[in-house]
Amino acid sequence: MTLQVIGTGFGRTGTASLKRALEILGFGPCYHMFEIRSAPWKARAWLRVTRGDAPDWPAIYQGYASAVDWPTCSFYAELAAACPQARFILTTRDSGRWYDSTRRTLYALWQAMPRWVAWLPLAGSIRALLGEHIWDGTFGGRFHERSEAIARYEAHQAAVIARLPEERLLVFSVEQGWGPLCAYLGVEVPDIPFPHLNEAVEIERAVVLVRVGTWAVYGGLVLLAVWLFAGSVCALS
Repeated sequence: MTLQVIGTGFGRTGTASLKRALEILGFGPCYHMFEIRSAPWKARAWLRVTRGDAPDWPAIYQGYASAVDWPTCSFYAELAAACPQARFILTTRDSGRWYDSTRRTLYALWQAMPRWVAWLPLAGSIRALLGEHIWDGTFGGRFHERSEAIARYEAHQAAVIARLPEERLLVFSVEQGWGPLCAYLGVEVPDIPFPHLNEAVEIERAVVLVRVGTWAVYGGLVLLAVWLFAGSVCALS
């Protein structure tokens, strides 16, 4: 496997910024949850791993030099064994700010997705992965409980620090910029600003679109039912 850098931080800890930074530094392409959103069929492989099947890491990460965000961050221990030369980066963020951001974006998007999406071939796989891997798996179905979710977030960070050798792990906040990251990876600092990306606005927009689309579908079904009922009444009159 060709992964050189692996992120162990949860989503909404600056993983989008780290993805872009790694690609600028030559450690790209970088695998992110965005990859699954862009290619929904990839969710099926992750679902099999989440449900206990042996992972085919070379197939999952084929063509990628680095990986961050969910689902990758949940399998850092397995990937540390499978990629003995890879280096790891734990992105961190204030626990309270992380929870508020995640609830407003990723969790809100999950809640906005109607259950009937599960019947759609590709979208259904993504919904199942989000549910089984993140909300029911990582957070045990208790993300809505602020203290519980924060406790699990902090426990994950502590476990990463305790389990990975110090020489293989950088604990990093994207607010630190290029310095610590470049020093850890042994590369020169680029002559461009560190990329501070924030997909929150995009996700919040997606939440609105999903909700509007859902109500449009429900409205269409109601109109169809009214039309069919009216037609049957006319036929009997």
